[in-house]
Amino acid sequence: MESALLIKWGLIIGIPLFILIFYRFILRVFFGVVIVPEDRIGLVTKKFVLFGKQELPEGRIIATQGEAGFQAQTLPPGVYFGKWIWQYDITFQAFTIIPTGQLGLVLAKDGAELETGSVLGRKVDCDSFQDAEAFLRNGGRKGRQTSIITPGSYRINTFLFSVEFTEMTSIPDNAVGIVTTQEGKPLDEGQIAGKIVEGHNKFQDVDSFMTSGGYKGLQEQVILAGTYFLNPWFAKVEMVKMTEIAIGHVGVVISYVGGEGVDLSGAEFKHGNIVSKGQKGVWAEPLGPGKYPINPYIMKVELVPTTNLVLNWASARSESHQLDKNLSTITVRSKDGFPFNLDVSQIIHIPTTEAPKVIARFGNMNNLVSQVLEPTIGNYFRNSAQDSDVIAFLGTRKERQSSAREHIGHVLDQYNVHGVDTLIGDIVPPESLMKTLTDRKLAEEQKITYDTEMKAQETRQSLEKETAIAEMQKEIVKADQGVVIAERIADASVKKATGEANSVRLQSTAEADRLKLLASGDAERIRVLAKANAEQIELLAKADAEKISLTGNAEAEKILAIGKSNAEAYKLSVEAMGGNNFTQLKVMEAIGAQHIKIMPDILISGGAEGANGPISGLLGLKLLEEVAKKNEQTKEA
Repeated sequence: MESALLIKWGLIIGIPLFILIFYRFILRVFFGVVIVPEDRIGLVTKKFVLFGKQELPEGRIIATQGEAGFQAQTLPPGVYFGKWIWQYDITFQAFTIIPTGQLGLVLAKDGAELETGSVLGRKVDCDSFQDAEAFLRNGGRKGRQTSIITPGSYRINTFLFSVEFTEMTSIPDNAVGIVTTQEGKPLDEGQIAGKIVEGHNKFQDVDSFMTSGGYKGLQEQVILAGTYFLNPWFAKVEMVKMTEIAIGHVGVVISYVGGEGVDLSGAEFKHGNIVSKGQKGVWAEPLGPGKYPINPYIMKVELVPTTNLVLNWASARSESHQLDKNLSTITVRSKDGFPFNLDVSQIIHIPTTEAPKVIARFGNMNNLVSQVLEPTIGNYFRNSAQDSDVIAFLGTRKERQSSAREHIGHVLDQYNVHGVDTLIGDIVPPESLMKTLTDRKLAEEQKITYDTEMKAQETRQSLEKETAIAEMQKEIVKADQGVVIAERIADASVKKATGEANSVRLQSTAEADRLKLLASGDAERIRVLAKANAEQIELLAKADAEKISLTGNAEAEKILAIGKSNAEAYKLSVEAMGGNNFTQLKVMEAIGAQHIKIMPDILISGGAEGANGPISGLLGLKLLEEVAKKNEQTKEA
């Protein structure tokens, strides 16, 4: 009972489940029905043909007219009848999805043969390769295709097409894409790059490029920063930096492509063609500061500084532009055979309008330095040094620098370069010669020092002499003043005695009057006595005054006589010895009396005799004895 119930329920549940699971198989087997899901396509393989043509054309693998084999027509999502399992094999294929940022490259496994010389099949109308039958019917070629599939979902028949994913081409900022194509017309003879053609949307539309007559190989046209749907089977892209011309420079363009232009340099310039922009050769108009999308394979830009440019002929110094990195200190040989080194700096300026001529003549700035500046400056200084010895060369540096500036400037003008200035730096003579010069200079300086010291000693001797004379003059003045003082003292004494006498007389008179008044009785006697006393006192006063007068006169005459005697003695000594000898004698006596020390302590000279000669040997010995006596007295004290 329970078993029957279980069987019943099993049938009730199992039959619908079986039908649900195998309905497609049942429908396919019994009714020839095929259901294609929404996210799939059906790839059809026909096993045999009941009626009609059964075999594919020779070389074909995809059937377009009902032949047996892989069918060009696919089954989009939906329900289809008559696809019997014994006649058709249906393979469900997922949609081909091209992600964002990528593109699909298509390879056709069937189609017409490629044209001779072509590597890519040209574009045909086939709904982005979703209609395989239209592709084959419209003449689609076998192999790699020029057309690409952009991001999206596509119903691609993978029996006919295989799709390869690749990244989109991105050109970053400040970069340039150099394009080389794999398809197009062959380049004309003598050309190195394909000429620019229009209408191909930066090489993204390959068929328009080829229809417009695009060339195969390197392209003159470049692509700038951005993202592009470029078929890498058609175009190879190399990214290079944009050509940057810094401030203070110009860019002279040397173009390897373009038409043959008319030379604009004139008949006098015979060092290359200078042509208009867009033509082959050196462009007459240089590029100013900025960034330019230059294709370095077809154009070359030579930077030419338009500011003052310093070049150093010095082994230990080089400027940031590095044009002088191969220049070194110049070694020259003087007239007297000494080799020596000198550093030289040359300042040049190339005007903007002359830059194309410089490049046309030399090719680049390095050649200008190596072919003109280096030999010109080196040879000038070598020739200049041979006309002079080392000492004279050092002494005439300023003049030689001025001459070098004039000569080198004249030479550079012939090469369209302006010589601003020529500067001579360090001059390094031979070490042996420098030692000789140093020794000579030291000897000269020592001689000057000795001469200066000698003059100082002579000045000091003259000072001492004048000092002694001044001291002696002071004694003479003192003696003269003593005479005057003595005379004035004598006059004062006389006047004093006279005053005292008058005073005594007045006192005596007053006393007499007083006695006269007091002694009225004995007036006569008192008068007589007073008179006698007065006369006595007067006589005494006169005697004293006379004595004082005589004494003062005698003293004054004595002092006067002594002064006159000394003066007469000086006069006679001067006449006898001579003014200079007498002065020297008094100087020595003053030096001994005043304890004056002379540097050096003792100087005995045996020079020529005469009024103008130095102190004689005898006086020197006398001075030596005086100094010794003074030293002994000083020690005893």
